Parts: sequence; C-alpha cells; structure tokens
Amino acid sequence: MAGSKWPAVVEADLPHGYAITPSGRVSGVHEAGDVFKEAPFNDEERLTMDNVLTEATRATKVRFNVYIGDLGEDPAAAADAIFPGTPEAAHSVLIAVSPNEKAIEVRSGRAVADRANDRVCQLGVTAALSSFRQGQLIDGVVSAVRVMAAAIGR
Repeated sequence: MAGSKWPAVVEADLPHGYAITPSGRVSGVHEAGDVFKEAPFNDEERLTMDNVLTEATRATKVRFNVYIGDLGEDPAAAADAIFPGTPEAAHSVLIAVSPNEKAIEVRSGRAVADRANDRVCQLGVTAALSSFRQGQLIDGVVSAVRVMAAAIGR
C-alpha cells in the first residue's frame, strides 16, 4: 500500500483566492501589497488559466508565465524588469498584461528565443487583443498562450 508523509490539502483550509485544480494541484492568485478582500478572478477563471499554462508548458517544454497588473507608464520597461524574476526565465515566455493601461508585453528567455521569436510573440498579442477589446481578460490571455504554444510546437 502506497503512503505519503504529506498531509492532504483540504480546500476549506486554503486562503481566500486559492483553489484545488482537477489534477490536485493548488492554484492561487496573489496581489502585491495589501491582502485583497475579494479574489480578482473566480475559481473557474483561475482553473482555466492554470490548465492552459500547464498544457502549453507540457506540449512545448517552454515555461509559460503570466503577469497581470500595473505596468506603469512604460509597460515595455516594466516587463523587462519583471521577466528575470519569473520562474525558469531563460526557458520561459512571459505574457505581461496591464489592464488599466490596455497594454500587453511578451518576453521570451535566451534558451527559447529561437522558438518563441518575435513572430510567435506577435501572434500571441494579436490573439489576445480581440478578447481584451470585449472585456474578456482571462479569455485573451488563454488565447495568447494557446496560439503561442501551437506556433512554438515541441
């Protein structure tokens, strides 16, 4: 009989803004600064985002990261500053979205720059814009990830 020393995760004990995905992983949102009273995305949106990021990463062997937040007056410079701190930056793609400024920036790491090139990044931005214009933030990011993953391939 298999056993584990790790305790089972009880969904009721998770902090506000966290959920257990169908695969059993814990997915959560984090807002910089003060603790938020309401999660910025509902459980379904977080699960959708978690699943699409996992699928894209597995299919391409490129780590996909998403940042949604204020990128300030110079979104490009802010994305450049955020990117090195993302997980596995050299082997990843960052999609940074600043909803209030209506800006989207995409960065790719050195190790995957030949696969996640400017053309692929532009495809992701173009895929996101249609949903963004309709006020569908998560749908836009999901579209960008899926289009980029399809273009990158394995």
